[in-house]
Amino acid sequence: MSSDQFDSALDLLRRLPPHSTSTNLNRICALAPDLTEDLLSSVDQPLQTRQCKKTKRDYLLCDYNRDGDSYRSPWSNEFDPEVEDAEFPSERVRKMEVRMGEAVEVYRDLYYEGGVSSVYFWDLDDGFAGVVLLKKTTGKGSSEGGWDSIHVFEAIDRARASHYKLTSTVILHLSTGNDALGDMDLSGNMTRQIEQDMPVHDDASHIVNVGKLVEDMELKMRNLLQEVYFGKAKDIVGELRSTQPLTEANKDKATHQEMINSMKR
Repeated sequence: MSSDQFDSALDLLRRLPPHSTSTNLNRICALAPDLTEDLLSSVDQPLQTRQCKKTKRDYLLCDYNRDGDSYRSPWSNEFDPEVEDAEFPSERVRKMEVRMGEAVEVYRDLYYEGGVSSVYFWDLDDGFAGVVLLKKTTGKGSSEGGWDSIHVFEAIDRARASHYKLTSTVILHLSTGNDALGDMDLSGNMTRQIEQDMPVHDDASHIVNVGKLVEDMELKMRNLLQEVYFGKAKDIVGELRSTQPLTEANKDKATHQEMINSMKR
C-alpha cells in the first residue's frame, strides 16, 4: 500500500458529500483493495444496523466489533457469521461491557427517545478500551435525518485512579425538500477529544466515569452544533433570502438608522 494513495483517498473522501461517505468508501475500496483495512479503521461513516440471530435484538456495526466480514453481537457475544479463533473480551471486561450497555440503553431512551445503541469493550495490557455507539434516524421520503455518535475511549489503570482518553465523533445528516422551497441538505461530522484522570474504587466506577464523560461530551457537541453551525447557517440563509420584499426591508433599515441618528443628537 502506498502512503500517497492512502492520503489521496482520505483527501477525496473529505471533499465528497458527507451523506455519501459509505457509498464512496465502498467504491474506493473496490478500486484499491489494499487500502480497505486502513480506510475502514480510519474513516468515520454512518453506523449500520444488524439483528442478533440469537436474541432478535438490533445492534450496531463498526470496526471495533468486526473480524473480517463477521460482526460480534453485544447481546449474545457471538460473531455472525461464526469465526474460528475469534478474539473475545475477558470475563471481567465482558461483564463491564454488559453493564455499560444496559446503562447506555437507559441514556438513549431518555435523550433520544428511541434509536439503537451498542457498547463494545476489549482488553489492553494496562487496562481496557471500548466504544459507545448511538444511532437515531427519523423521517422518510422528502424529509429525513440521522444522528450517529461514536465514542471511543481508553482506560489506563493507575493507583486508585484511571486515566481516560475519549475521542467522540458525531455524524449528522438532515435533508428536506418540496416544490415551494426546493431541496436542502445539511450534512457533516465533528470530532472532539478529551483526557481526564478520575478516581476508581471498583469496576462499577468505570461504568460511572465513562458514562459521565460520554454524556458531557455529547452535550457539548450538541450545543456546539446548535449554536455555531446551525446558527451560522441560519444567519447566512437570512442574509441571502428574505421573506419580505426588498423595498420594505430597505424602508425598515432606513427607519432604524433614523432612530439611531436621532438618539445621537
